[in-house]
Amino acid sequence: MVKKTKILVGLSGGVDSAVSLYLLKKQGYRVEAAYMKCFSENINLKGQCPWKEDRLMAYRIAAQLQVPIRTLNFENQYHKKIVNYIFSAYKKGLTPNPDILCNNEIKFKLFVDYAIKAGFTKIATGHYARVKEFKKGFSLLRGLDPDKDQSYFLSGLNQKQLSLAIFPIGELRKTQVRTLAKKSKLANADKPDSQGICFIGKVDLKTFLSQKIKPKKGKIIDTKGKELGGHQGVWYYTIGQRKGLDLPGGPWYIAEKDIKNNRLIVAKADSPELYKKEIIIGNLHWLNQEYKLPLKTKAQIRYRQPAQNIILYKNKAIFKTPQKGVASGQILAVYKGVELIASGNIV
Repeated sequence: MVKKTKILVGLSGGVDSAVSLYLLKKQGYRVEAAYMKCFSENINLKGQCPWKEDRLMAYRIAAQLQVPIRTLNFENQYHKKIVNYIFSAYKKGLTPNPDILCNNEIKFKLFVDYAIKAGFTKIATGHYARVKEFKKGFSLLRGLDPDKDQSYFLSGLNQKQLSLAIFPIGELRKTQVRTLAKKSKLANADKPDSQGICFIGKVDLKTFLSQKIKPKKGKIIDTKGKELGGHQGVWYYTIGQRKGLDLPGGPWYIAEKDIKNNRLIVAKADSPELYKKEIIIGNLHWLNQEYKLPLKTKAQIRYRQPAQNIILYKNKAIFKTPQKGVASGQILAVYKGVELIASGNIV
């Protein structure tokens, strides 16, 4: 069965995908690699994505492991699906999660479609997550390393995508991945983890957004309406943000964004305006089986947040403990134990 399974591995140039490729080949699978080129200075505006270096490293790893590799150019699709969405969402006052959308539309859609058409049985990536097949279908489980678990970013996947996905390092801790990379003398064993927006890289958000969303001066007020300072546009900020406000008597946190009047409403750290117990959600998505609602379970509103006790309804989630910094446009990921069972868009 192993020898018959042909897998296309998404090789990013990072150590996680490199070790994933190494493990699959060692286990006897028929593996090939692909580098997804999504960033372009001409299309995606200015960013700090070192894609040339990443692609070179991906090709070095493939050569080192004697695995065929190709480059898949998804620049136009990435610009249309991801970049345009980022600007559109921020302009509406939302705080989008481009990494989740990138997984939904690029890595587990375009990449999967290409792989199947090219004759591959499965695709593999270097995500810290796990897929298990049960009688009722495929379930997405947290990665074994609690500090690196990336299941949150995969919360939009469906049964078809899960059935085709392999996450070779999901059962490992990051320290084990580094050790494997060094023992096998992979060229990128000591390469630091990438940061920033998926395929765009580490970039100052205001600088990036101002390329298409022009500055517009507005007021910063407290919850009682007192003016405290000014800003260059509400779309450059997110709920719960503290840095970059430059206000007297702080620290202040953004409690609300008044898009219509271009105003930021701020509050002190202990202010109830910063917290929400009931969160409205849209487009509730079940990854596998649907559970009867209302459902007592756990959820998180951001990556790496400890799971919180909730009661889940079709269009809302009520938290046992009020949550700070709830931002519209982000994703609510719902867990039952280590299984990610559902997700929804925070409204």
